[in-house]
Amino acid sequence: MLRPTPFDLATGTLLGVAAPPPRRPVPAGVPDPLGALDTAVLAGLTRPPCVVSFSGGLDSSLILAVAVRAARREGLPGPVPVTWRFTDAPRADESDWQHRVITALGLGGSWQILRAADELDLIGPVARRLLHRHGVVHPVNLHLHLPIAELATGGALLTGAGGDQILAGWRRPPAASPRARLWWLRHAARTRQGPAEAFPWLRAEVAREAHRAQRAEQRAEPRRLRQRIAWHTRRRDLRMTCSALSTLAAEHRATAIQPLLDEGFQAALALRFGGHRGIGRDRLLAEIVRGALPAEVTAPRRKARFLEVFFRTPTREFVSSWDGSGADEELVDPEALREIWSRWPIPGGTASLVQQLWLAANPPDPAGQPERSAIDMEVTP
Repeated sequence: MLRPTPFDLATGTLLGVAAPPPRRPVPAGVPDPLGALDTAVLAGLTRPPCVVSFSGGLDSSLILAVAVRAARREGLPGPVPVTWRFTDAPRADESDWQHRVITALGLGGSWQILRAADELDLIGPVARRLLHRHGVVHPVNLHLHLPIAELATGGALLTGAGGDQILAGWRRPPAASPRARLWWLRHAARTRQGPAEAFPWLRAEVAREAHRAQRAEQRAEPRRLRQRIAWHTRRRDLRMTCSALSTLAAEHRATAIQPLLDEGFQAALALRFGGHRGIGRDRLLAEIVRGALPAEVTAPRRKARFLEVFFRTPTREFVSSWDGSGADEELVDPEALREIWSRWPIPGGTASLVQQLWLAANPPDPAGQPERSAIDMEVTP
């Protein structure tokens, strides 16, 4: 498994882009993007149980719909959608779209719903199992997939990883509505923060380095789709995410598949739409699907926010009682971090530090058995 560096953990960022590989000719007979996705999911369907991490968002809905269509056509066991539902996390609630997509696909009988309150906290019972096994990894919410990987034991785990980057990117097209434009103006104001405002828990010189590197990487994202795809797939962020998911699945004798990061899909997408500049996700999905899937799958929807799922009681109690020990003082200013952690909610950029410092104070017991957390699960009839 690829692992984050001390700088990654302290800053809460994962920056860096690998050099481009040698140019390769476009293979002959590249299918259309939807056909390429179909081929990517077939690798999972032929290895049941094929579990799809299904949030109800656009990316996971697309993967699930393509897998359902391919399984029915080929006479294979259908994919098993697995969904988290969260208590007291209204901004993460996607239940309405989950039901719409599941109903449109006719999957009610196989849909599995996992329920969590504090269980998915950054240092809650599920995360602790992963922290004690692997230490702090990227992404910090990887533990969300641990119970899903367990359900995929011996089979395949499909996720929508890479959709935000491949299909959307950071350089969004102009907002269409006044409300959306207002949101983007506020977002732009936040991204113009200086080092001290963006990383107030770091040493001043480290904050400047992190801020400079982060801004440079954001500005470097290409606008044309072909280059954007190639650039994002070389970023450490996505590579480390894929490495972590593969390791997690392999521990349960399963194969992790990210269809949106499949080389065949990327080649088909670049060949068909690569010249587009600043194309939005909604339009791109409509062009990919072209009416071949139920409208509910690609209909525009609000993007869920998950901070309130991971910043819960265990994290709040830990940060409020932290005594300042254990931090890498060459990177982190412990007094500044304690002051920031004295207020709630804490910055999302300190999530890795929460896990790192909790683990330093609570190392695994070499003689102990791994803890297994109880997760409430239901199968929708």
